[in-house]
Amino acid sequence: MNEKWLEDPLGYLIGAERTDDFFARYYESEALIVAHEAPRRFAELVSIDDIDRIVTNVDLHEGQIDLADASRELSRDDYMDSGGLADRGAIADLHRAGATIILQHAHQLDPKLSRFCRSMEHVFSSHVQTNLYLTPPNAQGFRTHYDNHDVFVVQVTGEKAWRLYEKPVDTPYRGEHFEHGKHESGELKQEFTLKAGDCAYVPRGLMHDASTSGDEASLHITVGLITRTWADLMLEAVSEAALRLPSLRRSLPAGFARPDFNRDAARAQLRTLTEELAPELQLDPALELLIDTFIRSRAADNRGAVRDAARPIGAGDSFRRQPHALCRIAEDGDDLIVIAPGGELKFAPADREALERALNGEAFTPRALGEGADAIVGKLLAYGLVARV
Repeated sequence: MNEKWLEDPLGYLIGAERTDDFFARYYESEALIVAHEAPRRFAELVSIDDIDRIVTNVDLHEGQIDLADASRELSRDDYMDSGGLADRGAIADLHRAGATIILQHAHQLDPKLSRFCRSMEHVFSSHVQTNLYLTPPNAQGFRTHYDNHDVFVVQVTGEKAWRLYEKPVDTPYRGEHFEHGKHESGELKQEFTLKAGDCAYVPRGLMHDASTSGDEASLHITVGLITRTWADLMLEAVSEAALRLPSLRRSLPAGFARPDFNRDAARAQLRTLTEELAPELQLDPALELLIDTFIRSRAADNRGAVRDAARPIGAGDSFRRQPHALCRIAEDGDDLIVIAPGGELKFAPADREALERALNGEAFTPRALGEGADAIVGKLLAYGLVARV
């Protein structure tokens, strides 16, 4: 299977020669537009026929599919039935009349997009999601708006004309949604047309809109990065420091919610606590907690685990850790655990050497792991942490 994104997914999107410059100049700061001049570059990821297959064959529930049309208001009642399922005929009819079909979280519906997201998660250490947008010719799905997460726009088929404006909110929070009438687009800063095989990076908060260009329908993938912030890290660091600072665990002043509460003493106390807190903040415990939370929240990449469950594990068979397998060996009381996608795998303390050997990235055989190797390798295979070479 020739999947170019597995080793260098970011390079696949923007070109390997641009990745260093991307993080130094563009990431979370400004838009990057890449014209690859290779119309088939992203064709293997998804096609209009794939959209047709999903819409006309899968029972899509509310939240999995939406329609949008910048020229008119559409509600879910227009294309969802009373049971909360997509009305396939209504969707096709509204799309024919100019509505954009949006498949939300398409990586949950397509194995290729799922693998692509996993490889991007390895690059960014963040949740990565994909939405698909199929817009008819001479149509526009959304009015000018901003997204509250960074996106890569991957043009698969057709062309789309884009317009970029200003940032009414610099680096908005995940929950800080665009609001019509509150956030103004500002001046038009840049115009460009994405052709099939091109890609654009649009940082969160940047106002934009887009419409199809030409007589062909436009299909693009929006790759969204759902990242953790320094604020998230600091909240964890403060919580961890509070385990050592009793002053942080003391109650707020009695009556602080009353209208006549005098806040002067509380302001002074907050300044004192801030001074006490600064030298106690530690990066490592807070970062490790976020790392473990991120790993546990991922889905196991264990394609083939059910199919090959009955296949014997030979002592001389060769295995290797999956290239993008996230995991960490840790201790929990008397147990040795591997923090992995989906949760924790328990092992005996005596298994540490074998686990470290199996997960160091080099090829190994069960024979090299010693006693109990079958059970260790079997569990790692079941959770997608290792694969046969």
